[in-house]
Parts: sequence; structure tokens; C-alpha cells
Amino acid sequence: MWHNRNVWIILLGEFVVGLGLWAGIIGNLAFMQEVVPSDFHKSLIIACGILAGLVVGPLAGRIIDQSKKKTVVQQASIGRIISVLFMFMALYTNSVIWMILFLITLQIAAAFYMPALQSIIPMIVKDKDLITLNAWQMNARTISRIIGTAAAGFMLSFFELKWLYIISLIVYMMMFVITSFLQLDETSNESKTNKEKGSFKEVLPMVKEHPIVLMTLVLMLIPTLFLGSFNLVIMKISEIHQSTTISGLLYTVEGIGFMLGATSLKLITERVKIGTLLFSLAFIIGSMELMLLLSDIQFFALMTFGIFGFSVGCFFPTTMVIFQKQVPKDFHGRFFSFRNMIDSVIFQVVLLSTGMMLDLIGLSGMGLVFGVISLSLTISFLLYSKKKNVVMHAHLVSKN
Repeated sequence: MWHNRNVWIILLGEFVVGLGLWAGIIGNLAFMQEVVPSDFHKSLIIACGILAGLVVGPLAGRIIDQSKKKTVVQQASIGRIISVLFMFMALYTNSVIWMILFLITLQIAAAFYMPALQSIIPMIVKDKDLITLNAWQMNARTISRIIGTAAAGFMLSFFELKWLYIISLIVYMMMFVITSFLQLDETSNESKTNKEKGSFKEVLPMVKEHPIVLMTLVLMLIPTLFLGSFNLVIMKISEIHQSTTISGLLYTVEGIGFMLGATSLKLITERVKIGTLLFSLAFIIGSMELMLLLSDIQFFALMTFGIFGFSVGCFFPTTMVIFQKQVPKDFHGRFFSFRNMIDSVIFQVVLLSTGMMLDLIGLSGMGLVFGVISLSLTISFLLYSKKKNVVMHAHLVSKN
């Protein structure tokens, strides 16, 4: 696998685009602090971009299935480059309208880029290497998040805000150049006429026909409960301990745990059946949500985030392999668009619910609610899989 240049292009591209993305996110927050006094208005502005991504999701899925994946990825890179130009106009005019255009364009580009990339991965490696590449792709994303946020925060202390967007523009241009070197065998596009008849509505019947895919989609709700509340929970723990240092420690411990989990996943999958692994990880993540009851003790707070990081570092690459192997290739673009749309909606619901619960019942109460929901879902689907005899085959990650 490591001698395949496409693999290095995907990993380097993921890292580079992550740097640009996080530089832009930090820049957006700094710009809104200057020109948007209301927190509610800030959330509405961010929601505009997310809504745009949701609206174009079905179209993106169809186009990805009907087009060459490399072309879609490159056009999405051009979309990102154009979006940064809107942000330069926002800085020049001090106008929120241009920033909204920036967010909308960026999210539309992401709605095409992410599903196309997830469709490319099974095209460039053998089945036995899928788990490794998915794990390293997520590691590249995590490393870019750590470096990107740290570098952007450092730059804001010494340089004008525009320099963050200049860096974003440069890395998005680099992304376009990097992806131009992809060499994909897309001869299957000869059956394009059949694909053009397919609509986004066909995704749901396909999911119902594949119980493993449906079950995995629902189980993904469990880590999303924690991830959607992640930043608010860390801020709350920081308040409880009256320490800003613990915030940095929690982010670091979770990031290190994630990378360790993703790195060791190949070894784990050689010894544990994929169904056993998925349900075990879901159970551990649900237990860590319950552990938030003890977050007033620093050791337990750090342990919770470390174990959670390790678990999701194993969980997400595992789910990606299940989707890439169980979903028919003709559906990859539409399915991954559908999955990204679900993620976006759930993230927003969890974020709003977290804010409400932290005000009404506190961190311990929220941890109890999320933990009970997660463990109930895990046990219910475990019993369902046994009753319906749904087998999560070990050869999803074969050694051969």
C-alpha cells in the first residue's frame, strides 16, 4: 500500500486541506468577534453555510456517482479557492454578507469533496488495506487540526487577520495541484447511462436492504453525541476546575488517544471480529459519556477524554470500511453525501441540546442522558443483530 502514490496523494491532500480549513475557522471566529456582537447571530451565520451543504447534498451525491471522482475533487478545490476570495472581500468591506457567501461556497465545495474522497479510497487500495488507509486518513486530519489551530492562534498574535486567509488560499491551490497527480481507473464510468437513471431517493431502499449498513449508521450516533458537545463540555470542565490549562490537556489527550487508536486498529482487527469490535467500541464510548459524572475529578476527566479519543480512533475507520465494502459502488457518491447530511443535522441537534442541558441539568445530568441513550442503542442493536441473525463478517478486514 505504501508504494502506491495515490495513497500518499490522498494523505497529503487531507493534511494540506485540513491546515487551510482550520486556519479559516480560526479566522472566521476572529472576524465575527470584531463585527458580530451577538452570539446568536454568530450561530445563525455559521448555520447558513451548513444549510447550504445540506441543500446541495443530494445533487452532489448524484453528480459524484455519474462523474469521474478525480474531476469532482479538483472542481471542489476550485470552489474552495473561490470561497477564500469572498472572504478577502469581507475583510476589505468589513461586511458579514461576503462572509456568508464565503461559508456557503466553502460548505458546497465540502459537500462534493468529502463524499468523492470517500468514494476514491476503495478504488486505490486492496480490501485488506482499507482499514489502514481510512485510519491514516483520519490521523492526517487530526494532525492537521492540531497544527492548524495552534499555528493560526500563534499567527493571530503577530499578523493581521488577512494572512490566515492568504495561507488558506495557498493550501487550497496546493490541494488542486496535488490531486491533479491522482491516477484512477474510472473505466466504470462507461456504464454512466445506467447511473444517470439513479436518483438520491434510491439510497434509503438500498440502506434497508443492507442491515449492516443501517445498523452502523445508527451506531454512529453514539460518538456523535460526545463529539457534538465536545467544545461545550471542555469549556464546562474548565469552569468547574477554574483552570484554562485543563482545556489544553483535554484536547491533547483526546488527540493523542485518537491517533493511537487509529494506528493500532490494523492489529486489533486481525484479532477481533468486526462486529464484536464495533459493538465493544460503542459500549466503551457510551460508558465514557457516563464517566462525565466524575469530571469534577481531574484524573477521571483526562482518562475519559483519552479513552474516548482511542475508541473513536478505532470506531470511525471501522465504520468507513463497512460502508466502503457493503454499499454497492454505484451508490458510493449518493450514500456518502447522505451520511454527511445526517452527520451535519445530528451535530447541530446535539450542539443545541447540549447547550440547553448544560443550563438545565448541568454536565453530570447531560453525561447521564447521553450515556443512557448510547448504552440503550448499543444493547438494542446487539439484541436485534442476534435476533435477525445479522452477521458482521470478519472478512470485511481480511488478512489475505
